[in-house]
Amino acid sequence: MIAGPRYEVIGVAGIPEVRGGDDVARLIAEAAARQGTPLATGDLLVVGQKIISKAEGRIVRLTDVTPSPIAQSMAAGLARDARLVEVILRESRRVVRMDRGVLITETHHGWVCANAGVDQSNVDVDCVALLPEDPDRSARALRETLRARPGVDVLVIVADTFGRPWREGLTNVAIGLAGFAPLRSYLGERDPAGRPLQATILALADELAAAAEPVMGKLDRIPAAIVRGLGLTPSEEGSKPLLRDPARDLFR
Repeated sequence: MIAGPRYEVIGVAGIPEVRGGDDVARLIAEAAARQGTPLATGDLLVVGQKIISKAEGRIVRLTDVTPSPIAQSMAAGLARDARLVEVILRESRRVVRMDRGVLITETHHGWVCANAGVDQSNVDVDCVALLPEDPDRSARALRETLRARPGVDVLVIVADTFGRPWREGLTNVAIGLAGFAPLRSYLGERDPAGRPLQATILALADELAAAAEPVMGKLDRIPAAIVRGLGLTPSEEGSKPLLRDPARDLFR
């Protein structure tokens, strides 16, 4: 019997609570080794944004925030905490949509998402977590630190959970990337009927971030996963190719 193509997704359990300044690479590598699935060259490591943000000190205590008049006005219309709205505005390049208690913004990174990625889950009461300042840099740093371990040359995704237009439910996407190309293009190739493909570009990094999420979960305290058995195209371009050029974006 001939086995078909396959890959494996392994959740990394046992990672302790991350604090500012912690060595996330070491914590993940040690946890993976303890459970009998040590990191190996060729693995893709998918890491939840939250532990990166915690290690990098991207946690804000709302009691330290003084909301601006603009934030206070917007908060009243949204029925939201004005201090939270102030933090969201600080993390935003622009407000895309504000309605029904929802604030959609474009972050300084260029991601369009709810609340500029500012998150109140899995942090101390009255605190919020911000996205890493530069998720690609965070992914590169994690990869380089792990490379110092013998036999460990992994690829890295920093993932966060985003909503989607037209579809219910959330899904993980790649906001930071190191070591492989985030897109796989089939443009110009021909389908079995001989027709040239004109619009088929797969968001490979997002697909892999989403594939890892079911073994990570939101309440299971498994903030990292290993994707094993895939051959990925080497690249150091990071996550920026996933951002659509505004000139081609029909929905802005």
